[in-house]
Amino acid sequence: MPEGHSVRRLARQFGDVFTGEVLAVSSPQGRFSGGAALLDGHTMVAAEAHGKHLFLHFDNSLVLHVHLGLYGAWSFGGDSTFSGASSIGAPRRVGEQEAFGEADDDGGASYAGPPAPVGAVRVRLAGRHGWADLRGATTCETITAAEVEGVLARLGPDPLRNLRGDAGRFAATLRSRKTPLAALLMDQKVIAGVGNVYRAEVLFRRRLDPWLPGSALPDGDARKLWRDIVTVMTDGVADGRIITTPPKYWTLDGTTAAKAAAAGSPVPDKGPHFPRRDDVHYVYKRHGLPCRVCRTLVLIAELAGRNLYWCPYCQQPQE
Repeated sequence: MPEGHSVRRLARQFGDVFTGEVLAVSSPQGRFSGGAALLDGHTMVAAEAHGKHLFLHFDNSLVLHVHLGLYGAWSFGGDSTFSGASSIGAPRRVGEQEAFGEADDDGGASYAGPPAPVGAVRVRLAGRHGWADLRGATTCETITAAEVEGVLARLGPDPLRNLRGDAGRFAATLRSRKTPLAALLMDQKVIAGVGNVYRAEVLFRRRLDPWLPGSALPDGDARKLWRDIVTVMTDGVADGRIITTPPKYWTLDGTTAAKAAAAGSPVPDKGPHFPRRDDVHYVYKRHGLPCRVCRTLVLIAELAGRNLYWCPYCQQPQE
C-alpha cells in the first residue's frame, strides 16, 4: 500500500499538471459514472494530501476523494509539457507511473489526446496536455467540502504537514493507549500516512520495543519518535523512495560505503547514487538476516494482520 510520502507526491503532481485546467472527467469502467459527471467540465483548483488520502478540489466546491488502498494506482500520460516537479516517474508499485507520446519532428512528444482506456479504469481526468487514469482504488468518490472535513476529523496528524501542536497531539494520543507501539503507528486515527515500512524502520531507528504499550512511552520519547517520522517521510517525498539507512550501509562494488571510506574512496550521498534495494532498510523484510548494527538475526511476527520486523537485541524491552 502506498504510504504517505507517495500520496503527497501524487498531490504535487496533480497540482503541477492540472491546477487551473478545465478537465474532462469520465469513468470508462462505469462504476464511477455518477461521481465523474459531477466533476466533468469543471476546473481543478487545488490538490492536497492528508496521510494516505488524496483530495482534488474543483471550482464547483466538490472534491474527488481517493484512497488507493492495497491495489490502487494512477497512471499519467501526455505531451512533453505534461510533467510535474515531483511525482511522474515514480514506479507504479507505489501508486503512479507515466507514459509520453512518441517524439515529434521538433524533439518534443506528440499528443493526440488520451488513448483508449486499458483495463478497469475507475476514473479518467483529461486536460489539454495529458491525462491521469485511476485503477483499483479502495475509495473513489465525489464529496463536498464538509465531507472532506469529516474525513480529516477521523484522521490523526500528518507528519508531512507537521503543524503546530501535532507533535503534542500525537504524543498525547499515543500515551493514552495501552496498545503496542507497532499497532498504534499503523492506526490512521493516531498518525496519518505511516504504513508497514515506516513503522518498522522508525521503531528501529529509535531503538523502541515494538510491543511496548503506548502508555509506557515517556512524552519526550514520543515527541522524538514524531520528529524522526517527520524526517524520514520528508526524505521519502524528496527521494520518491523509502530510504532509512545512512550511506555507510550502502554497498559499492561489493563493499559497504563505510569500508570504502576507510580505504580512502569517496562515499556517495543521495542523488544520482541511490542505494541498492537491499541496502535501504534496517529491518523491513530483513527477517533471518543479521541486524546491520548488532548482527542479531532480525525477527518477523504478525501484528494486526501485517508483518512486523524488528531486532530483538537493539529493540529489547527496557527494564
